[in-house]
Amino acid sequence: MTRRPLLLVDSASLYFRAYFGIPESAAMAPDGTPVNAVRGFLDMVAQLIRTRRPDRLVCALDHDWRPAWRVELIPSYKAHRLAPGGGPSTEVVPDNLEAQVPLILEVLAAVGIPAIGAKGYEADDVLGTLATTQPGPVEVASGDRDLYQLVDDAKPVRLLYCGRGVAKLEDSDDAAVQAKYGVPASGYADFAALRGDPSDGLPGVPGVGDKTAARLITRYGSVEAMLAALDDPKAGFAPGLRGKLDAARDYLAVAPKVVKVARDIALPAIDTTLPTAPADGDKLLTLADKWNLAGPCRRLVDAISNATA
Repeated sequence: MTRRPLLLVDSASLYFRAYFGIPESAAMAPDGTPVNAVRGFLDMVAQLIRTRRPDRLVCALDHDWRPAWRVELIPSYKAHRLAPGGGPSTEVVPDNLEAQVPLILEVLAAVGIPAIGAKGYEADDVLGTLATTQPGPVEVASGDRDLYQLVDDAKPVRLLYCGRGVAKLEDSDDAAVQAKYGVPASGYADFAALRGDPSDGLPGVPGVGDKTAARLITRYGSVEAMLAALDDPKAGFAPGLRGKLDAARDYLAVAPKVVKVARDIALPAIDTTLPTAPADGDKLLTLADKWNLAGPCRRLVDAISNATA
C-alpha cells in the first residue's frame, strides 16, 4: 500500500500570497478588521489537504527571515526588504498583514495543525530539515524557487510550487526541475548562486545567466568543482567566462552556503499526524465567530475530516 504524503507548508509564502490576492475590503471581521490573509491562507491549506490527501501536516514559520549567519556571508542578502529605519531583521510587512499572523497561528492551534520555526533560521530551513528527516513521501507547498533543491525522486520529495497560486500549483519532480532550469534538483542551489536571484538580494556572477549557469553545473556538478577546474588552464573555459568567474571567486566561495537550505537544525518535538477533528473545537468556534471566519474554518475542518475518513 502506498503511503500518503507528509505535507509541509511554507506558511509565510502562502499568507503573503493570500494577503495580496484578496482585497482587505472583501474579508473583514465584524469590527472592520481585515482578515483577508487569514481567510485566504486557511482556504489554501484546505485545498491542499483536499487535493493532496496527506496523512501528516506541518506549517513552517520564519522565526528569522534574514539570519545573521547568511547576512555575514553575503551582506546584500534580502537587504532590499528591510524596513527603512528598522534593524537588520525588520522586514517590510504591511501592518494589516502582520496583525493577522497571530490569528492564523491561533486557528492552526485550535485545529491541531503544528506550526513550528527555529531561532536563527528561515522557514526554508525548517522545511529542509523536515523533508530530510521525516519519512517520505513528502510534498512541500511553497512559492519559493529555492526549494526546488529539496526535490528528491528516491525518497520521494516533491515541490508543489505555488508561484501562480494553489489552484495552479506545479507538482515538480526531478524531471520537472531539469526541464525548467536545465539542471537536476541536486544542482539547483549552485545554479541559483551562479545566476543570482534579485528577490533574495543575491547578485550572481555578472554576465552569467540561466543558460551559462546550467551549462556549468551540468559540466562540473557544483560551484566548488567548477572553481577547482578554473585553476586548470586546460579546463577549456572561454577567456571571457574564465575572467568573469575568476573575478567572482569571493562571492562564489560563500554563495552556495547561503542558498542551500539547512537540513539538520534542531526542531521542537511535534506530532505530524493530520488531526481527525479540531484539537479545541470550542476555541475554533469562538475564533470563527469573532473574526468572521466560519466559512474558511468549516472548509478546513471538512477537508481534514474527508482526508482522514
